Amino acid sequence: MTTTASANLAPHLTVNEPGNGTLEIWQLDTTEESLKKLFTDIFTNWWKEIQYGLLIQGGVLEFEPPCAPTKLGFLDGYLTVEFGHYGHMHLCVGLNKGYHCSPTAPEVAAIRRPSRVELYRKLNARGEPTFWALRCFNSRMPEAEQTLTVYLPNPLLTHDMNYANPPDWQKLKLWNHIRCTYLGIDQPDPRDMLATKFTHD
Repeated sequence: MTTTASANLAPHLTVNEPGNGTLEIWQLDTTEESLKKLFTDIFTNWWKEIQYGLLIQGGVLEFEPPCAPTKLGFLDGYLTVEFGHYGHMHLCVGLNKGYHCSPTAPEVAAIRRPSRVELYRKLNARGEPTFWALRCFNSRMPEAEQTLTVYLPNPLLTHDMNYANPPDWQKLKLWNHIRCTYLGIDQPDPRDMLATKFTHD
């Protein structure tokens, strides 16, 4: 594992993650107010661009928001995003106290709170980025569980998941927006445009 920092690049980790390969990871602020801002931004302003679900060993879920959120709110530490009759999602982003008649046990509340939220990109065998995403983890010990993955637009793939030829580098707009707004990295990284084709390596 290596850590990198420079004047125009927020500190990040490069890890070799079993089953996922080489990832470059930037840690985002996990305070409730920061996560409210982040997810309100993503689901309100970028819903047409993203997919969301889970990416864990043994299971991958990828859903495309069917419409703009019909309701987005926060209650008792949870973000709720509703898509009308298509369904909804809940994500704990803060302290969950429960109700007066049914309070959340402190040890359960501690697990539900996010321990880390990561912006990351996957590198191929040549060190070229080929996948861009954001993921959240709860605080279960000794190993946190993933609670959400937001799949960011991939310039190497078309909307219907075929290879893009040539790559559509405009799809890095959300990636760069998150880097600038939530990490203070105001310059695009030329390394994001090295790969010419999507690969799973």
